Amino acid sequence: MAATLQLDHIVINVQSELDSAETAFKDLGFTLTERGYHTLGSMNALAMFHTDYLELLGFPAGAEEKRPELANAPMGLNGLVFKANNVDETFAHLQDLGLAGDPPKAFSRPVTLAGGETRDAKFRTVTVPPDAFSAGRLYFCEHLTPDLVWRPEWQSHANNAARFDDLTIVSEAADEMANLVARVVGSETQPGADAITVPTAGDFQLLVQTPQAYRIKFGDMAVDPGGRSAAFGAVTVKGNCPPNLDHRYRVNANEADTQVLVTAFESLIVFRN
Repeated sequence: MAATLQLDHIVINVQSELDSAETAFKDLGFTLTERGYHTLGSMNALAMFHTDYLELLGFPAGAEEKRPELANAPMGLNGLVFKANNVDETFAHLQDLGLAGDPPKAFSRPVTLAGGETRDAKFRTVTVPPDAFSAGRLYFCEHLTPDLVWRPEWQSHANNAARFDDLTIVSEAADEMANLVARVVGSETQPGADAITVPTAGDFQLLVQTPQAYRIKFGDMAVDPGGRSAAFGAVTVKGNCPPNLDHRYRVNANEADTQVLVTAFESLIVFRN
């Protein structure tokens, strides 16, 4: 494994409301892929960036039993996924850390290309067990067919989104959470005035905050953790939020207009120029 892992994608759990989620994120200026259907029973739509992507993940109405980890989790920011060059090696790494859950699993989804050809995008994943990481789902993805995922026709967005800058993890035990994540990704913690930073490979970093610091930073835009001791609190996208969003979205822009906060699908999204 690489010394420090690189972000692969971030997941928003939309449960059985993928139709509405697709509309919302198109309103926010994202170009979305055609809907994909996993062999696991879930379905998704993606906003592809240069090296990472946003996944809107749900399931068809009435299919909750096929993805109970989504059906039984709150709607909103739900998954933090790092790249794995070899998921078996990643599983061995988690075993060494005492953080291994189930062995790696394989699945796929059909992808229809611009010329009409349909091929299967194939993946292997391994997950840190939820009793070890309580903020959401922390897992690792090996792309066996990356050419079917990162395609130029999906990487241009009206909001100029190019990548994720950071993800905020809110935890009542912020020090322990930051140390855990740093061990998993092969990084070191960097204490700060209001958050502990965990750098990763590339330009992405994790920010771990106490609930009090989170509420001070985001005020009325902070997402209610719903009684959870840890949760994903916000994700920052390098890009520009479209102006004049309608009343369906809570929006807050700072005075310099370099940062816009939007709440959509129980997720706080920060657009930063």
